[in-house]
Amino acid sequence: MIFTNPPSVWIPLVVIIVVSITIHEFAHSLTAILLGDPTPRQDGRLSLNPLRHLDPLGFLCLIIAGFGWAKPVRIDGRFMKKPRRDEILIALAGPVANVLFAFLFAVLLKLALLLQVFHRQATFDYFANLIAQIVMMNIALALFNMLPVPPLDGSHLVTPFLAKYNPAAAATYFRYGSFALIAVIIIQMVMKIDIIPIGRVTREAVIGMFRLLGMA
Repeated sequence: MIFTNPPSVWIPLVVIIVVSITIHEFAHSLTAILLGDPTPRQDGRLSLNPLRHLDPLGFLCLIIAGFGWAKPVRIDGRFMKKPRRDEILIALAGPVANVLFAFLFAVLLKLALLLQVFHRQATFDYFANLIAQIVMMNIALALFNMLPVPPLDGSHLVTPFLAKYNPAAAATYFRYGSFALIAVIIIQMVMKIDIIPIGRVTREAVIGMFRLLGMA
């Protein structure tokens, strides 16, 4: 639980989480609208206001347990030219936005190094740590959401095809998949085992990104 840390640690982390979730959900909404579905605009989701996207219970779970959820962006396939394809594109938009957001801040850190904008080591260390948290949070959010389990974005890569061949199985999968995900996360927390190695994969992805920019 992050609130066991001093405010100087958890306040920036909460801000990072809120901004990252907002970017993620805004990307879903914008993509849906660009593909012809006005539903997110009608629901007020085409916004960078975090209050439009945060689910209070989901956000609390994210802070306390390390996993949570935002309000799902409602879409209507009747407005789309190719509903199955467009559902996949909308689902991918959130994780892709988080990866791009992470890369943007990694580039900012690289520029800070090249331009030597910080003359005090302590100031640079704080800035670099903050950037690292932003990058890690966004990469982790992208990876977690790509798991093919409802209600995560990755499930939308599976359900359109499953529904095409077996609608009943797709409905069952979408209805009960979230319970399986919660069960796995609870087992991980209680047993201290890495069934879903999001943390490990995130660290490797972040190291790879920094290495690409010549910082690792």
